[in-house]
Amino acid sequence: MITGVMGVREPVENSGSSLVECILNSTHDAIIAIDDHERIIVFNTAAERLSGKKTDEVIGKPVSEVIPNTRLNKVLESGIPEINQRQQLGNTLVVTNRMPVTGPHGDLLGAVAVFRDITEIKCLAEQVTNLKEIQSLLYAVIESTQDAISVVDEHGNGILVNPAYTKLTGFAENAVIGQPATIDISEGESVHYEVLKTGKPVVNAKLKVGPMKRPVVVNGAPIIADGKLKGSVAVIRDVSEVLQLTEELENLKSVVKGFEPKYTFDDIITSSLLMLQAIEQAHRVAPTPVTVLLRGESGTGKELFAHAIHNASTRYDKPFVRVNCAALPRSLLESELFGYVEGAFTGAKKGGKKGLFHEADGGTLFFDEIGAMDISVQASLLRALQEKEVVRIGESKPTPVDVRVIAATNAPLEQMVAAGKFREDLYYRLSVIPIFIPPLRQRPEDIDGLCDHLLRGLNQNYGRSVEGVDDEVLRVFRSYRWPGNVRELENVLARAIINMKYQERIIRVEHLPPLGWGTNRLSTEKGEECPHGIEMEVETLRRAVERAEVETIGRALEHASYNKTEAAKLLGISVRTLYYKMQKYGFTQK
Repeated sequence: MITGVMGVREPVENSGSSLVECILNSTHDAIIAIDDHERIIVFNTAAERLSGKKTDEVIGKPVSEVIPNTRLNKVLESGIPEINQRQQLGNTLVVTNRMPVTGPHGDLLGAVAVFRDITEIKCLAEQVTNLKEIQSLLYAVIESTQDAISVVDEHGNGILVNPAYTKLTGFAENAVIGQPATIDISEGESVHYEVLKTGKPVVNAKLKVGPMKRPVVVNGAPIIADGKLKGSVAVIRDVSEVLQLTEELENLKSVVKGFEPKYTFDDIITSSLLMLQAIEQAHRVAPTPVTVLLRGESGTGKELFAHAIHNASTRYDKPFVRVNCAALPRSLLESELFGYVEGAFTGAKKGGKKGLFHEADGGTLFFDEIGAMDISVQASLLRALQEKEVVRIGESKPTPVDVRVIAATNAPLEQMVAAGKFREDLYYRLSVIPIFIPPLRQRPEDIDGLCDHLLRGLNQNYGRSVEGVDDEVLRVFRSYRWPGNVRELENVLARAIINMKYQERIIRVEHLPPLGWGTNRLSTEKGEECPHGIEMEVETLRRAVERAEVETIGRALEHASYNKTEAAKLLGISVRTLYYKMQKYGFTQK
């Protein structure tokens, strides 16, 4: 239905006219054209739909009458196109392009407007805007959540992490995006890969992430779009604080509760004759039910020996219960050791409570810091050891128990007995087999091996790769008295690692913290002052005498091929005194 200028100026055959009409009416865009007298000559079907007017009604009419706000007449006057112009057509908002129509000689023949309904586009734009707002909101939620979030694509490469993730793992965002999902894992299997492999959620996976090996729990879920797996999202929760609180609770419980003995004799690092003698003595008594008293300074490894003895005994698969006598007040110690019946005292738990002797039945009861036990509790302990039975508080009937006792102390029990602070009968009951664990200063040959062993654990704890200590550090270590023994050595190495730069691999003297608790310095064996301003502990007279006795007795025994009578003669003491001192210092009875 196209008439007007096209037919007047350049007549066409009907078939051609019909073809042009079909083309114009098939287009989705509305088209209105006017002649040089501003009369409408083209008005296609899309224009009918948008304007609400019929073609028969508008053809030949001035365009301004049909479209009051038209600018086609202006374009006809100026000959200047107007592109991408917004126009209200009735209730419809359109975008239009208005172009002048010129003849072969440049004469102006009319103008044409092509326009499109942008209501749908506007709706889509609003939807896009809403989506962007939702996206911004989601990003804000992800950014502000305290849980770490990690998102990967279908190939397992990172596409999104939040600040909580970078804080938890120690990896910056640009170090993760585009990288495989395993980049942040120090221990465990990737939850993302499991989700992508199975297409199913993964719940409560335990991993360690980042260079510091932070313990985390991870929940992963697949991202499904249009029925296809597009990636995986993981929520990572830091459980180190929970573990710390749990550990603190367990530490509190471990004062009076059992735990799994994890050390064996193979875990004792030594090449020292004195230490090897102590190990051999412990090996011999381990399979027996005999009571053992471990003696030695703090930090020498008494608890390690207790673990090893239990694990080498026939009771290795039975309970191992540790009691820290120094950490429990007297009022609690007795009730924890022997238990109580319901109503035995104010605050007694309903149903009563089993004591630690009952919990250790068939296994080992390890009394740490036995010298700190209140003397009023010692009588009850002595009875339990002698009679092999205990009586709960508030109960009169004894209950038999089968418990192997290992005790440990760094206190001078003999002096405490003389001062009336420790029962003499309990002392002899505990000291059936005394094992003396030498201090670190008496076995300097172990320092090198201990450093290697301790550094392996510290590297794992601190996420470092320290390879060892240099010779100057070893010389300093061997000249130091180590009042805190192996525990102090571990502490010194830990502080040295903290003082090192991340890329450094060898501990040097400049990394060491000040050593010692006092202000006096000891000289080295060569008579030189100890180097680098390291503070040394002054050796007590008793310790010096003990060290001299151990060395002298050892030389005499070796000279006499372990003939006790001959060695006693060399030492100028009785055979009985020699046997006593050998037992005191843990010499092997060959």
